[in-house]
Amino acid sequence: MLGCSVKKGVQKTDSSSPDPSIPQWHTCLIQGARTTVTSSQERFSAAVTMQTVHDSMLVISVMPLLGMEMMRIEATPTELTAIDKMHGQYATATYAELNTKLTPSLNWDVLQQLCSAELPTGNEKARMLYDFNGEAIELVIDYVPRQTDVPVRVMHMPLNKYTKVDISKWL
Repeated sequence: MLGCSVKKGVQKTDSSSPDPSIPQWHTCLIQGARTTVTSSQERFSAAVTMQTVHDSMLVISVMPLLGMEMMRIEATPTELTAIDKMHGQYATATYAELNTKLTPSLNWDVLQQLCSAELPTGNEKARMLYDFNGEAIELVIDYVPRQTDVPVRVMHMPLNKYTKVDISKWL
């Protein structure tokens, strides 16, 4: 039981240190990063642009030739949409659907860290190893400096000119 003379101390907060629950950035843009995906059968390398709105949406543009977007991945905290511009197709999947064949699992937090150069491995290079349906896949991203709190164009691409395919075709 507390008596009248007991005072409860109030802890002062330091307003100069940022609150870790508040993001340090709202938008993040990484242009011209180099991505290499290697499997036992092939190796694919391309420049990518990654645009992220914190905890909302991200867009990955894959440009293997002369800056032309050939593939686009749009992601939200609940699902991914992959758009194959060369073949006029797109597919959507939840993270749960994707993770039925992918180990370790991929989720929004990991994808957002990957696209904003905030992985624990640092902001110069990311190297991730996955098992995709029994095949080893290595993803390497060589980052360029990121730009934060700049205007980004993260909006869903109109899909009416693309044919929807079952995600299992690509998985």
